[in-house]
This record gives sequence, C-alpha cells and structure tokens, in this order.
Amino acid sequence: MSYPIDMSIKPDVSAHFDADTNTISYIVRDPASDHCAIIDSVMDIDYAAGQITYDHADALIAEVEARGLTLDWIIETHVHADHLSAAPYIQQRLGGKIGVGDQIMVVQDTFGKVFNEGTEFQRDGSQFDALFQDGDAYKIGQMDCVAIYTPGHTPACMVHVMGDAAFVGDTLFMPDGGSARADFPGGDAGTLYDSIQKVLALPDAMRLFMCHDYAPGGREIAWETTVAEQKARNIHVGGGKSREDFVRFRSERDATLAMPRLIIPSLQVNMRAGEVPTDKDGNPMLKVPINAL
Repeated sequence: MSYPIDMSIKPDVSAHFDADTNTISYIVRDPASDHCAIIDSVMDIDYAAGQITYDHADALIAEVEARGLTLDWIIETHVHADHLSAAPYIQQRLGGKIGVGDQIMVVQDTFGKVFNEGTEFQRDGSQFDALFQDGDAYKIGQMDCVAIYTPGHTPACMVHVMGDAAFVGDTLFMPDGGSARADFPGGDAGTLYDSIQKVLALPDAMRLFMCHDYAPGGREIAWETTVAEQKARNIHVGGGKSREDFVRFRSERDATLAMPRLIIPSLQVNMRAGEVPTDKDGNPMLKVPINAL
C-alpha cells in the first residue's frame, strides 16, 4: 500500500524524556499553524505505594500552554506495557481527540480475559475518540498525517507519519538498540519484521522518532534517527538482514527477557485509553493476575 507523504512539510518536534520508564513523549506542531499533537504521554506511578501523579503530563501541558498551541490530537502509538498513558488527564486540560489503532479491540479482548474484566469493560475501542486503520489520514491544523499499521510488537501498533517525521512507537529502537520484543500476547517476530520493512520503505530522509531509548553502552539518551541510518546500521534489521535470521534472533532473545516492571498497571490503564479502573464502589483499583502473563 502506498501512503500519502509530503516530505516538504517539516513539523516542529519537541521531545520530553521520562527517565523512570525510558519513554520519549512528543509535542508535534504543524509548521503552518499553532495546532499540535501529543504522542505517547506518560502518567507517573509509584507502583509500590499505589500512588499516581502527573509531573510528566504537567510538563507537556505547560509547554503547550506557554507556546499558545491548540491541541488537536493525543496519539497512542500502541497499548504500552511499560508506562501508563496520561491521555485523559491531558484531554481534560487541553482538549483534543485520543486516537489509537483499531486493533485495540484485539488487545482489549485478550487482556480483558487476563484481568477477568466484567461486562462493564467495553471491548469495542469506545474509550478512544478515534480508531485508526491502515492508511487513515487526519490533520493537525493544516498538516496532513497518516497512520500506518505496523503490528508485531503488539496487534495494535501504528506508525504515525507527519510530514517528514514518523513516530514509530516500539516498532524500532535507535540503530544501536535494534527492535522491540515480539513475545507479548498477540505479538509475532515475523510480523514485526514485515512491519519494520514498511518503515524502511519510507523515504531515506524521513526523520524517525523513537518511543523508548535505553542508552546502550552508556551513551547519551537519543530518540531521532532517519530511515537511511536505520537501513544501514540497525543491529537487528540493517544491512539487509533476512526475515529468517531476524525471527530466529528475536525469538531467542525474547525468551531471555523479563516482563516489564510496570506491565500489570500499564495494560489495565492503557487498554482503557488512560483511565484507571475502579472497584464496585467506584474507587481507583488495580488487579494483579497470578501466573497469567
């Protein structure tokens, strides 16, 4: 499938790094207006204490307000397993629509069972304002944007292309970081390889922005690269590595990885578009399923 891309449009991208979860959130401004989007926001949690705060989200909100921007979209590249989304908190303060890939329904069905959710938990994606399908176009101000379906890490992963910038979620890491795991429920290493090839088929000069960075080798945290650099140097897929080799490597590596530290609260919150679940009395409450992940 061919996607409408205009490399002459160069959005302004402001990155916010969350050291606790190694997540990079972005404010992306349409260069022709004062409209923007926020991508992959973070809600802070002290899991041991059962306490949620909003320092990271407040920093995003403060920048949008200080720059006099209008928030059109709050984008989730996928249902994250390593941090909690602050989307509804930001929406309450700034407006905007919350969008995610339409395969969120697969994720909701899978983890609705894991967390033994009742019938009150809707598994139709209705917690979100927009469900993107492959190739869906939308606008930030005057800037045309397109969502590209890139499953493999999770069933609902999307890459969002905005002018000459693409926000890849967990589909890729920086070239020296390689790629994300593919062993979560609904993940698949071969599917991830195919999705990465869709990203690498974008123009060489396309700027790619990562959702995470773990500073391999102790280097400085980084989050921006290009398609050309990934094709040449990515340690997992660069230099024309084959699908067979990638699947073998990814499967062997994933078998050695522990579950993410915040996977249990993250999935419960993020499959609800950032809302914390409640108990029968309406109190915020998280579950801990035993031997289910």
